[in-house]
Amino acid sequence: MKALVQQWHKALAARQAQHTYRSLKQYDTGIDFQSNDYLGLNRDPDFRQLLLKEVKEHPDCLSGSTGSRLISGNSAIAETTESFIAAEHGVEAALFFPSGYKANLSLFSCTLGRADTIIMDELSHRSVHDGCQLSRAKKWKFRHNDLNHLEVLLNKATGNVVVAIESLYSVDGNFAPLRETIKLCRQYNAGLIVDEAHAIGVFGKGIVHQCGLQNEVLATVVTYGKAMGLEGSAILGSRLLKDYLVNYAAPFIYSTAPSALHLLRIKCAYRYLAENPQLPVLLSRNIAYFRSFGIHKYAENGSPVQLVQFKDQAELLKAHQELKDSGIITYALFAPTVSQGKERLRICIHSFNTKEDINALCKIIKKYAYVT
Repeated sequence: MKALVQQWHKALAARQAQHTYRSLKQYDTGIDFQSNDYLGLNRDPDFRQLLLKEVKEHPDCLSGSTGSRLISGNSAIAETTESFIAAEHGVEAALFFPSGYKANLSLFSCTLGRADTIIMDELSHRSVHDGCQLSRAKKWKFRHNDLNHLEVLLNKATGNVVVAIESLYSVDGNFAPLRETIKLCRQYNAGLIVDEAHAIGVFGKGIVHQCGLQNEVLATVVTYGKAMGLEGSAILGSRLLKDYLVNYAAPFIYSTAPSALHLLRIKCAYRYLAENPQLPVLLSRNIAYFRSFGIHKYAENGSPVQLVQFKDQAELLKAHQELKDSGIITYALFAPTVSQGKERLRICIHSFNTKEDINALCKIIKKYAYVT
């Protein structure tokens, strides 16, 4: 065991030397350009009042679920909430999970067999990669948003084939060519799974729903820990898919069910966003204002995730520290989260950011940013 402990020390020391050491800390207070709370629901006092009202009307929701959904943890609230989510998105069925990570772990670990092939965008979330590691299927990656490379792989793929993409990528802040990918998957008889974690709320009920493409995809994953201001996730698709996951998805089968409170809050978030359509409009205006400074890189217009590139890691660290000293909270992306040489500052724009906030942010970034 001594050698193993030394190995751990060495690995952590290397992370510290590379400025990539992770540690748990309380969230900094300041001007928020870091969190995924794109529409500000997490801090919205009116939304909190709605949640409190729900708790007062259902005080028994404060108790735990007592077991997994297949033992003692299922309830009328769980089933009605899933039916509500399915109806909101215009699909046959929804299955709720405590996090997007568990949803993807479930979906990708059990749906394909040894003779099948999963082809994922190289920038897919870590949860997709981990789910694929648990699958017996072959696992291939295609270059980010490169449909030519995807088609090369589709030509070589064997068995049942599933393609995995995100509608909006949180690493590069850009969108998938959704319609073109659907067309290509149809041509090669491949299923498509779309992760909408960063799109739901920002773009209505997600880009798949917004474009009316629910029946063109095998499954959609939506999460509630970003623009919806809560936590949890749902897999959307056919009734058959839901029944299959209930029978074969180990993370679902062997996890304690979410509490009634967890589920009731999800319904509140949908209702609150429907009653406050101005929130994504405010967000869109702030994104456009930030981009008017011309310091962004990679990310596309309309994306709440914007990126700033620096000529080297030292400049990134200096910019990040000066922003922090000024009370402006951002997030720096280093390897291995991104590849070497592509370290960047990740800016999350929110509906509640003011022009003054954005002015202060950009004034500091301009001192260091590498803009071509």
